[in-house]
Amino acid sequence: MSTYIAVIVAYFAFVILVSLFTRRFASRSASDFLIAGRNLGVVVCAVVVAAEWLGGMSTIGVSEKAFTTGTLQPVLYNMATAIGMVIIGFTVASRYRKENVHTVSEMLENLFGPKVRTVSAISFLIAYITLAYVQLQTCSSVIAPLFGISWLTSILISSVIITLYTYLGGMHALAVTGIIHVVTMFAGIGIALIIGLEKVGGFATLQSSLVASGSPANLYNPFSANISYAFSLLLGGILGGMAGQASIQPIFAARNPLTARRAAIASSLIIAPFGIMVGILGLIARTGLFFDTTSCDPKMALPELLTSSVFIPPILGGLALAGILAAILSTVGPVNFAVVTIATKDIYHGLINKTADDRKILVTARKLVLLVNIITIPLAVYLRGSILDAAYVSYAIRAIGAIVIVLGIYARGWITPLGAKLAFVGGTLAVFICIIAGKLGFFSIDKTYGAVGSALLFIVVGHLWTKFREKK
Repeated sequence: MSTYIAVIVAYFAFVILVSLFTRRFASRSASDFLIAGRNLGVVVCAVVVAAEWLGGMSTIGVSEKAFTTGTLQPVLYNMATAIGMVIIGFTVASRYRKENVHTVSEMLENLFGPKVRTVSAISFLIAYITLAYVQLQTCSSVIAPLFGISWLTSILISSVIITLYTYLGGMHALAVTGIIHVVTMFAGIGIALIIGLEKVGGFATLQSSLVASGSPANLYNPFSANISYAFSLLLGGILGGMAGQASIQPIFAARNPLTARRAAIASSLIIAPFGIMVGILGLIARTGLFFDTTSCDPKMALPELLTSSVFIPPILGGLALAGILAAILSTVGPVNFAVVTIATKDIYHGLINKTADDRKILVTARKLVLLVNIITIPLAVYLRGSILDAAYVSYAIRAIGAIVIVLGIYARGWITPLGAKLAFVGGTLAVFICIIAGKLGFFSIDKTYGAVGSALLFIVVGHLWTKFREKK
């Protein structure tokens, strides 16, 4: 067994062992399983929120884009989500906690009624199932080459690990393992970054090397590449967090509204720096000093760099790889768990079996943990494209939810239940119309712009139609 594999296996054996100790707490009630009994303090809550964000997109996705564009444009993803969490802290975080809800759609029911809850839950399920299979792919893109196994086998191994500790401990397990993952990912990636900058001769030398190979001179400026794409990253990232079940769920689990507000703001201090660290490593990988970049799959740029003995000693490389897998799993778990929570509370308990008791809800949630992971396996195997692009399908749909919620809380007179329903249906359809139209060459509109523009249009239509009907 190689040093890399030994370090990673030891790390995840430790994570699963820790998860076993949370089973007793998670089995007390559905509330304990889904939202940790609403007892998280500021630090734990902030770390768990950040852990959800710092996943495959912040590691494999950001390094992939930095490697291909030769710029730090992809760090806008982390900056946008950090800004989004600050906005959440000052706007909706305490309101979410005061309402004592389990899901974003439950909050929408309080604002607009049960039909909007159902419609929005379906949209969010589409968004999070998309995000779940993308995250599973990022995990497999590290495991497959490392263990020398097939893509399908690595998908299955990743899914089993995620299912195991989520099934056992629910939100309690995600909170505890999230803290372990965040410490490991900052330690591993931080050490790799220090070594990398020393070996390439610092930022100035790195810049000169990349400019010579085709990067723009202002490559450290996140807006140095495609401006339209850059703003779509910002828009999707900022709005996507406000209605993101996975990132909001720890907010629901906060001890009180003030804790929820402070934790949301504090999480931004963890999210933003990590993306910059990974983005720089993606640029270091592009230099070609440490491995052959001509035949490298961009998704594999970071793992290739960290398994290069020319770049980093095996033990430290293993720690950095464990940090990447920790980051990915710290997101995959909450994302899959978000699907489980939406399906349990909004679809099963909110629509199918409204009289279900607590024990029945808990049993159903655990069954759905298994079902969700089974559903995402074939999607992760067959739907393979750019990680960051695929993930922004989820962000575009969540942006619709952010607009509806903010208007519902702060400008209730401007949005009606009909407008809210139309925004989710029309906005979600617009996301896929933009993708299909772009692939067929009919027109080119970024899916985030399509979702936000359509949602605003349908909110206006719903408002005008409701006023018209009231006058009649």
